[in-house]
Amino acid sequence: MNNINSKVVAVFATLVVLMAATRFDHFGSAVSLPDASYAIFFLGGLYLARYVRLSVVAFSALIIEAGLIDFYATSIQGISDWCMTPAYWFLIPTYGSLWFVGRWFALRYKLEGVGLVGLALASWGACSFAFFLSNASFYLFSEHFATMTAAEYGMNVAQYYVSYVSVALLYIAGAVALQMTFDIVARLLDSSRSQAS
Repeated sequence: MNNINSKVVAVFATLVVLMAATRFDHFGSAVSLPDASYAIFFLGGLYLARYVRLSVVAFSALIIEAGLIDFYATSIQGISDWCMTPAYWFLIPTYGSLWFVGRWFALRYKLEGVGLVGLALASWGACSFAFFLSNASFYLFSEHFATMTAAEYGMNVAQYYVSYVSVALLYIAGAVALQMTFDIVARLLDSSRSQAS
């Protein structure tokens, strides 16, 4: 893991903290932020793409963190374990798909100009696919919906699509805006230092 700088470590640490701060409540409340898991895995792929070994370790660590938080929530806090079925394992490919698209984008495009439009489309597509994959696997493997048709289930979960995807897109947009702000400030500071010397 050579050439890993403090900025990359800070990105990973921020993703870990964001997971710990938001994983407990899917939709958020007056005292908690909505779940940022979709955004976290997309941003992990986006910002850690150039560090292959770190990327694998970071993805694995975030998957384990998500599992431990869910275990804590259901076993110790007493939150319903309704989602803890064989379908739960499909969160790994769900989050993996978000990571993959973030990584794919980062290795091909820059976060400027037309690249920002591409980022919006890539993140929307990735989050939409993740929503479909997690819900389809829950329908197929959770054993909760034996009497419900796929069409009925689809109609029931469709109402959550906008909230899940829009929250993820807001987190992603916020992270990218923050990064761009830091980059602008860093360039201004470098420019003022070079003019002073």
